[in-house]
Amino acid sequence: MRHTKVIAGLAVPGAFIAGLFASPVVERVFPDAHAASAPLMPAVIDLQALTHGDLPRTPNPEMNNRLLVDTDNATVAVQSGNVAKHIHPKTDEIQYIIEGKGAMWLGTERKEFKPGTLIIIPKGTAHGGTIVSEGPVKALAIKIPPQPKDDVVFVQ
Repeated sequence: MRHTKVIAGLAVPGAFIAGLFASPVVERVFPDAHAASAPLMPAVIDLQALTHGDLPRTPNPEMNNRLLVDTDNATVAVQSGNVAKHIHPKTDEIQYIIEGKGAMWLGTERKEFKPGTLIIIPKGTAHGGTIVSEGPVKALAIKIPPQPKDDVVFVQ
């Protein structure tokens, strides 16, 4: 009975994520993808095998990031590292923790996470400032709609 509830609980987020990719899209699955107007292509990506060093560096020296999917409706990236507490005024974010343990700000509270944790961050919600107890922290980050460059506001 409990396994049925767990499977049912995972079916809703799974269906939601699958729905992101069902609409006509403009995507870049990998940096070597061809035309930006190409349709989403099937792919299998071993997220467990990607290490912090495998991911491109970002301007934030503590965060590496690799964009996996870029559509008109959402982006999906794998991120490794840490970023200071911030908000996205225009973008909802969903993070799935692949590896690492710790605590992060979510709104005004510190929330603990571990592999398998799904973190839902509505736009305007402060998050980040992770305290790592076992790392590095690697997460799948889904941003809806795609995050514009001016959509990060650092907060105290």
